Amino acid sequence: LVKFSPAVFSNLTLSDPMPKKNHSLTRQVTLSALMLLAGAVAAAQPKGWTPETMISFKRVGETALSPDGKCVVYAVSTPVMAGEKSEFLTHLWLVSTDGKTNYPLTRGEKSCTNPKFSPDGQYLSFASARGKEGKNQLYLLRLSGGEAEPVTPAKADVGTYAWSPDGQRLAFVMADSLTFQQEKDQKEKRDVRVVDARPDYQHLYTVAIRADAGGQHSVKRLTTGDFHVTEMAWSPDGQTLAFAHQQSPSADAWPTSDLSAVPADGGDRTSLVATKGSDIIPLYSPDGKWLAFVSDEGKPTWARRADVYVMPAGGGTPRKLAPTLDQSPGLLRWSANGAEIYLAEANQTSRGVFALPVNGNPPRLLTRQPGVFTNASFSQDGKTVACVFADVETPPDVCVGPTTDFKPRKLTAVNAGYPSYPLGKTELISWKSKDGKYDIEGLLTYPVGYRKGKPCPLILNIHGGPAGVFSRSYTAGGSIYPIQAFAQAGYAVLRPNPRGSGGYGADFRAANLNDWGFGDYDDLMAGVDQTIAMGVAHPDSLCVTGWSYGGYMTSMIITKTNRFKAAMVGAGVTNLVSFNGTADIPSFIPDYFGGDFWDRPEVYTKHSAMFHVKGVRTPTQIIHGEADVRVPLSQGQELYTALKRLGVKTEMIVYPRTPHGPQEPKFIEDIGQRTLGWFDTHLRHPAASMAQGKK
Repeated sequence: LVKFSPAVFSNLTLSDPMPKKNHSLTRQVTLSALMLLAGAVAAAQPKGWTPETMISFKRVGETALSPDGKCVVYAVSTPVMAGEKSEFLTHLWLVSTDGKTNYPLTRGEKSCTNPKFSPDGQYLSFASARGKEGKNQLYLLRLSGGEAEPVTPAKADVGTYAWSPDGQRLAFVMADSLTFQQEKDQKEKRDVRVVDARPDYQHLYTVAIRADAGGQHSVKRLTTGDFHVTEMAWSPDGQTLAFAHQQSPSADAWPTSDLSAVPADGGDRTSLVATKGSDIIPLYSPDGKWLAFVSDEGKPTWARRADVYVMPAGGGTPRKLAPTLDQSPGLLRWSANGAEIYLAEANQTSRGVFALPVNGNPPRLLTRQPGVFTNASFSQDGKTVACVFADVETPPDVCVGPTTDFKPRKLTAVNAGYPSYPLGKTELISWKSKDGKYDIEGLLTYPVGYRKGKPCPLILNIHGGPAGVFSRSYTAGGSIYPIQAFAQAGYAVLRPNPRGSGGYGADFRAANLNDWGFGDYDDLMAGVDQTIAMGVAHPDSLCVTGWSYGGYMTSMIITKTNRFKAAMVGAGVTNLVSFNGTADIPSFIPDYFGGDFWDRPEVYTKHSAMFHVKGVRTPTQIIHGEADVRVPLSQGQELYTALKRLGVKTEMIVYPRTPHGPQEPKFIEDIGQRTLGWFDTHLRHPAASMAQGKK
């Protein structure tokens, strides 16, 4: 709000009418007041990127290319922040591939996601919790006109799903609903919970597209037992469903996924692949003779080394195909002729779609342009692919192109009304690791209006994972780290991919095993030194932040050096011992460090910030979600309490309802504002104004 001096309106009092002879004066005074008002309002408006302006950014999600390749349905998530609302509302749009039509398909106060075309292209299915029960269900929308209707039972939330080849059924997974006694216990406040006593298993079902005489869609359950179904694939003849399943729905059940098959009309389950490790993403070949899948070959690790295999559809010995670049493939579909398998994978700071030949030859990159290609979908003949493309200066939009020689053609302009302020330039830089083993890459964003040779404050921004990766995504989109808002405020931002990051191959991803906070620390510091040597970063104006594993690294950094003037630890692991006993993934740390803390107590303490916190001097802000089960709130509380007792400048902000990744746009905006405010407060260095040519 703008505050005005009373003098602005001293000659214009609306409650006192002016004499007629002063009409000219009235007009002059009114004009002067309006000019002053306009000037004051203009002065109050943001003149560049801020967390507040960036939060209005619309996110572009899943795509579904029609079987004939003539239109694409895509998801757009819009922040809703009025009054009591703070959510991203997702709705589906349809754009023709000739670019002539583009309009919304769904509306309302409930999100609609996961669109899929029926094989004949007449129907669109999607998931939504728009029903009175509030459960996520599958809906059918006839594209020729009419209202969307639910087709699945509203007993529990529906998960992943797939159309049958003949378009007569949908296969889907759904968790078992509560029994009558369990519902009664909930109402009577007798609903005690015995940990791990009743896992909420998801099982496989089918539902008929055509309703019966009573208007009901026939549902058939295909699997039962003590296992959790995660994904499925129809055989081309529609007779069989292959599916992946694990021991429990727990996030810690990651090493246990196997593959089985079941008749689509019901029958006994047949085991297809049951190795010690993780076997996932089954896909039948077009002729139905082969089944492709992804496997770690019985050697499960969080750092993950996985390859694509093919085997006879009915079972047999799998054959491994050529390794992909990152050995972390996400299968999409087979080519129409069965010669290749399309997959998505990170490729250093880009992400793209690859074609992997089944004859053993190396993969080829379809999306050759640097940037991020996501949410790919294909026409029925496999000749056309639609996806979402973005790079550091290009907001995400739907594009389409041929799979043989992919040249993306943009179809949408989702953020056409978004601010178009000048961007701080982002470039890819690299440096040698301290031990000489690796070439490390990072994305460096310069301040808006940066003048070469003028050192400026630097924010070292560390990704999570640790197998995450900073990619060439749009830098002006709203997020907990609003990169262009930092750049607008005069900061350079370095986002490195140190050892342990994804996108650079399995060996690089595993290079920080038993080494958190040491080799990766050296990689990060070498990147900071590189930006100083470039004349970009001022050595006395350094800040550091990160979320999750990035928060872990930030907490370790402040115990190792005082060169940073301010730090923000976002949802960070600070104590490996207590984390291992409270997180929802208790096998995570033992996998990286070769044992539990009772086997290797000295290793756990060496790599935990809480055991080295005594020498910390860096002013540190701690931000955490109250509902975080991945990195529990207590991890932040431990660090906050210790720093407070040590007399270090610190503050802790806790966001209610918030899991490990913040979901509410009001909170996302607030995190960016608080982080920037903390850095501004504790940096206090003239380099910030020097970067923009100010005195």
